[in-house]
Amino acid sequence: MKDATSELKKFIDESKYIVFFGGAGVSTESGIPDFRSENGIFSALKKYGQPPEVLLSHSFFMKNTDLFFEYYKSSLLVTDILPNEAHMALARLESHGKLKAVITQNVDGLHQKAGSQSVFELHGSIYKNRCMNCSKSYDAEYIRKSVGVPRCSCGGIVKPCVVLYEECLPEYEFEMAAQHIEKADMLIVGGTSLAVNPAASLVSLYCGNKLVLINKSETPYDYRADLIINEKIGETLKRVVL
Repeated sequence: MKDATSELKKFIDESKYIVFFGGAGVSTESGIPDFRSENGIFSALKKYGQPPEVLLSHSFFMKNTDLFFEYYKSSLLVTDILPNEAHMALARLESHGKLKAVITQNVDGLHQKAGSQSVFELHGSIYKNRCMNCSKSYDAEYIRKSVGVPRCSCGGIVKPCVVLYEECLPEYEFEMAAQHIEKADMLIVGGTSLAVNPAASLVSLYCGNKLVLINKSETPYDYRADLIINEKIGETLKRVVL
């Protein structure tokens, strides 16, 4: 591990345009379950009698809105969690002028809480909610305090701006993510199995020679990596970003 850490620090020192691409594993050290872990959010969905691809789909939201919000408010609307060492290290790396963008598949807003400014949320955010009728915006607290299905003052349903199955990724966020990865001289991928497309496909746009994968398990892109670290991402980044 010492050699891998030294190599990671060397890569960072040599780089001028670092981009970070992260997934659910970045937030697990803050106490937010990984969707695909044995004790994660996906296993919690079993009590609803539907697989996650159904429960968190656009069609299920439209047909079973009350059940969707029952689960969403009890398990996904997490606003009292603090950033961990991974989020803090990335914010420091940005303040040093090294990190140019954080691209995240998470919806928890922890990168922003840690102080990161250049964050692109591929799957949206629990902090953004919009009326499906008049487009009026509401904060997370409004959703939390609502009884049953949250309603706008106009009567419309207030939908969280998170990307559900069957929905497209936000065009601007995806395009900006692609541009940053194409420009990067170092790409750090952390806390993601790289199993969810089209987000995971962004990694293929990187053409440099400093592709670093920090994840506890193997990924489909391991064969392309210049450095693989199968350790906790928070502990790893804390050692190299001071």
